[in-house]
Amino acid sequence: MSVDAIDFYFDFASPYAYLASVRIDALSERVGRPVRWRPILLGAVFKISGGQPNLNKPLQGDYLRHDVSRCARLWGIPLHQPLSGPFPSLAASRAFYWLDQVGGEHSPAALARAVFHAHWAEGRDMALPENVLDVAASLGLERDAVEAGIALPAVKERLRAETEAAIARGVFGAPFFLVGDAPFWGADRMDQMEDWLRRGGW
Repeated sequence: MSVDAIDFYFDFASPYAYLASVRIDALSERVGRPVRWRPILLGAVFKISGGQPNLNKPLQGDYLRHDVSRCARLWGIPLHQPLSGPFPSLAASRAFYWLDQVGGEHSPAALARAVFHAHWAEGRDMALPENVLDVAASLGLERDAVEAGIALPAVKERLRAETEAAIARGVFGAPFFLVGDAPFWGADRMDQMEDWLRRGGW
């Protein structure tokens, strides 16, 4: 009998999504569930929810910078300092969905991991399309093909549609996980999600 995959919704601009991206594969193996990596644009989500990037919020932004660092140390995840502010993740997200559409030997999830690492562990600005292209090329992808791919109308539409579909499912932040209809929001809810899966829901 098939089991529900873990839908992993994220925006590359979220430091908590980065922390989750490093841990999700091991969790997937432990619980025997596949993961569907699904980049979205939080800016579009915030237009519906009335939210804003946590790093930009007074008081909360200062706390978050300490908390992300603590979480990274707790989980043994490399983190570049100082944390960058929110950045547009269009190029990275479109590159992911272009690669997902063309298929082949290269994994979109591997590209996502590499983009996350480049930005949050190495401090490279992934808002810049040329840096996204550099990361893609380091994985063996043809730079020119990726550059052309992220400009395709069909790829732009795919990202828009994926973001709208996420909102329709109740996704309001990142990282956000859905197992069937069961929602879990935040990197700090991954242990709870794992326990929930092991118990078959509760």
